Amino acid sequence: MFRIGCHLSTSKGFLAMGKDAVRIGANTFQFFTRNPRGGSAKAIDKKDMDAFLAFAKANGLGSLLAHAPYTMNACAIKAEVRKFAANMMADDLQRMEYLPGNFYNIHPGSHVQQGVPTGIRLIAEMLNQVLRPEQQTVVLLETMAGKGSEIGRSFKELRAIIDRVELNHLLGVCLDTCHVSDAGYDIVNRLDQVLEEFDRVVGLERLRAVHLNDSLNEPKSRKDRHARIGEGELGLETFIGIINHPVLRDLPFNLETPNELEGYEAEIKLLKSLYNDEPE
Repeated sequence: MFRIGCHLSTSKGFLAMGKDAVRIGANTFQFFTRNPRGGSAKAIDKKDMDAFLAFAKANGLGSLLAHAPYTMNACAIKAEVRKFAANMMADDLQRMEYLPGNFYNIHPGSHVQQGVPTGIRLIAEMLNQVLRPEQQTVVLLETMAGKGSEIGRSFKELRAIIDRVELNHLLGVCLDTCHVSDAGYDIVNRLDQVLEEFDRVVGLERLRAVHLNDSLNEPKSRKDRHARIGEGELGLETFIGIINHPVLRDLPFNLETPNELEGYEAEIKLLKSLYNDEPE
C-alpha cells in the first residue's frame, strides 16, 4: 500500500486532523507534538483521542509521525537548554502512548561550536535518559542538511548516535529528501548508491519513514529550503524513482512542502498517479 500524507495542524484536535487527511486523499500524516517554536503543549483530550482512534481504524489511517518542536536541542551549550529538551521529549513520549505503535521524529540537535563528537555524545546521553523499554513509540533521527552546526548531516553521524544508545532498538531514521540532497547525497543520479551506503553505515532496517520535499538549493548547499514536488532542484523524476524504489516504496511518506491543504491534496493526487501498485 502507498502510504502518503502531509504535515497537519493539531489546532483543531486529532479527529479534525484525521478528517482533513481523509478529505485530501492521505492515509497517514505528520503533526507537531506541541508549539514548534516553543515548549507549550495542549492537554490530551481523551474524548477526542478515542474518537480519532476509531476514525483512524475505520479509514485506514496509520504510521503516524509526531514531530518534536524545533526548539528541542539535545546538544545545546547551556545545561538548562539540554534539560528543557530532555523534559520535553520525555513528556512527548509519555503522551505518544495514547497513539501506540507510531513514530516520534526529532532533529538530533546543533552542537553550537562544541564540535561534532561532543554533540553526538550529548544527544546520546539525552536519549539514554528518556527512552524507556516499555514505550510503544519508535524515535526517528531525521537526516539533516548540515546548516550551521547541525548534527545528522551524514549517515555516519546518525550511526554514531545510535551506537551510544542502550535501547537503540527503539531508534530509527527518517530520510528527508531535501536534507540529504543539501547535505551532499546525490539522490537524483545515484539513489541506489546512496541507499547502499545507508545500508552499510546505518542499516536499512532502521529506515522507517521519508519526508518528501524538493529543494530550492543545489546539492551540497547545506541550506535546507524546501520546495514543492517537482519545482526544485530534485525534479519530478527523482520523486517517481523514490516512491517506487523497492527499498522505499512501502515506507510512510510525508510531505513538508510549502503548501496549504489544497496544495497538499494536489501533490498527494499527483504522487498517487505516479505510484506503481504492481512493482516488477
